[in-house]
Amino acid sequence: MLISDLLKLGQVNLQLKSTDGTGAIKEVAELLRENPAVTSFEGFYNELEAREQVETTCLGNGIAFPHARTDHIKAMVLAVGRSPEGVHFKSCDQIVHLLFTIGTPKRMATDYLSVVGGLARILKEAKLRQALMEAPDAAAFIAIIAAAEKKV
Repeated sequence: MLISDLLKLGQVNLQLKSTDGTGAIKEVAELLRENPAVTSFEGFYNELEAREQVETTCLGNGIAFPHARTDHIKAMVLAVGRSPEGVHFKSCDQIVHLLFTIGTPKRMATDYLSVVGGLARILKEAKLRQALMEAPDAAAFIAIIAAAEKKV
């Protein structure tokens, strides 16, 4: 499963307004509200928030992967938020610039691990993270991810 296949133009926000982790997660999750794969947005969001309370999803390097494996999703979904100024995540006391919010049906554990692993591999490259921070629009952002996936 390709990360770039999951990203849709309307699910990429390159100018997050929130400055705290909770607000930013909500803002990015909202991009998935109308996605037909989300059978209950409220249920999905509640599980996303609960997961963040159990253990932070900050990875370092200004990246976070808020995620939930839930029955409120019927196919994997992905939304991205970018904050040039940075979002403070109290749970890890880090500043995050890129949030990749993932929703996965419970039965798709292997696909979930594939997507998360793929994101982690490509985002470890500082040049790629910089390119994503400089992407002028959602289409360019998705194209950068797609090109990076082909190299891995």
